[in-house]
Amino acid sequence: MSNTDFAKRSEIYKGKRTKKSAKKANTSNSVPVPKNSRKDKKRVGQGPGSGMGKTSTRGQKGQRARASSMRPGFEGGQMRLSLRMPKRGFTNIFKDVFQPVNLSVLTKMNFSGEVTPALLEEKGLIKSAKGKIKFLGSGELTSGLKLVGDAISYSAKEKLEKAGGSFSARVVEKKTKE
Repeated sequence: MSNTDFAKRSEIYKGKRTKKSAKKANTSNSVPVPKNSRKDKKRVGQGPGSGMGKTSTRGQKGQRARASSMRPGFEGGQMRLSLRMPKRGFTNIFKDVFQPVNLSVLTKMNFSGEVTPALLEEKGLIKSAKGKIKFLGSGELTSGLKLVGDAISYSAKEKLEKAGGSFSARVVEKKTKE
């Protein structure tokens, strides 16, 4: 073998290619996917035919071989994470959650006359007309509106009355036991 052949082979071996040997990438010269590069999903509990044996990778007897022996979060007798975490505060389940509507939005959308929860829901300003609505005083009002809702802030009420409008709280019917 001559020195030139050896030099060409060593260049190819090192990753350097000559112009003649350079190939464009296409499907015919791509590297094939290795045989077991994609594994099938482990089919646990499907019997001896699954390839996992009759015990489904759980070994023989014992607590961990059973189907429902340990509750979720069980850490082998160690204090579980949910109990180790600090607990603070209080969540009030009776809290009133309001859907806020700013006066600036009402001005921007050129509302006139009576503004009802159904109208606000139709225009997409609130999620549900059944939920509680509170009008907030961000922005200015140019025209007097008659607002119907559940609550209004002090600043919004002042601006509304200054513009010649009014606010009326809607009455929510409470269910009575019969």
